[in-house]
Amino acid sequence: MLKVEALTLPYSKACRLQSAAKRFRTADGIELAADVAGDGLRGSVMLAHGGGQTRHSWAMAGRRLARRGWRTVALDLRGHGESDWSADGDYGIERFAEDLIAVADTLPDRPALIGASLGGMAGMMVETVVAPGTFRSLTLVDIIPKSDPAGVEKIMGFMGANLDSGFASLEAAADSIAAYLPHRPRPTDLSGLSKNLRLGADGRYRWHWDPRFVTGVHGGGRRRPEDFDDLCRAIDIPVHLIRGRLSELVSLEAAKAFVATLKHGAFTDVADAGHMVAGDRNDVFFDAVVAFLERTEAGIEGD
Repeated sequence: MLKVEALTLPYSKACRLQSAAKRFRTADGIELAADVAGDGLRGSVMLAHGGGQTRHSWAMAGRRLARRGWRTVALDLRGHGESDWSADGDYGIERFAEDLIAVADTLPDRPALIGASLGGMAGMMVETVVAPGTFRSLTLVDIIPKSDPAGVEKIMGFMGANLDSGFASLEAAADSIAAYLPHRPRPTDLSGLSKNLRLGADGRYRWHWDPRFVTGVHGGGRRRPEDFDDLCRAIDIPVHLIRGRLSELVSLEAAKAFVATLKHGAFTDVADAGHMVAGDRNDVFFDAVVAFLERTEAGIEGD
């Protein structure tokens, strides 16, 4: 199990509802960047993004949860955003799971986890194999133990495109995203996109993650066990699956079948949203998250 040391930057009570920068250092030398907000009177919520994303994908939801009284910890997962890259290129799912556990161990209470795609898969790995009981609840954003292989291939294909060459401009990157997500309006202000890209010495923009992640996430470390789907059915904490109705990764039938097997399952199907639910329909996503967190606070499980 990895241990972490929290490295906190100045953070006053006056700005407790604003995001404060924080870094968590793991025993293997990885430093994880995070934004922390809220006084935590209602408890802690960790937010773990999907593969190829950064903590900024939670910016709006994190602020709103903080205003509602939760302490939010939005992480850049290893190899992503401002977090360190793995020295040996090991991005096996167990590494991400251990990172989540290590950060959770620094918090004053047992946190709820909201995990999109990769972050959700790491959360399931925690609660089935590595350290069950780490989290108070799991919110899985468009991810189940067995996702559609064609959808996975499509996502990995997008991530692998322009991997080496990058983009000549932010506009070129925006064009690529618009082609991949035709249901989402192309933004006119590209300042938010710049947080997901880094400008190289050659003047070209590349995604803000380690290129080795594309292959490494399926590589080193302990892989998911063959009976992972069965293990997930035995998760003993409340689990909320939020699916994008346009998802290429999770079909409606598969989502319902998965939730039906859970001990304490809830399901939300978000219209006009694809795999990146929070980015497509943030208001609907936020309302679903809050409703679930409040039900689990009150000891009410399921739909």
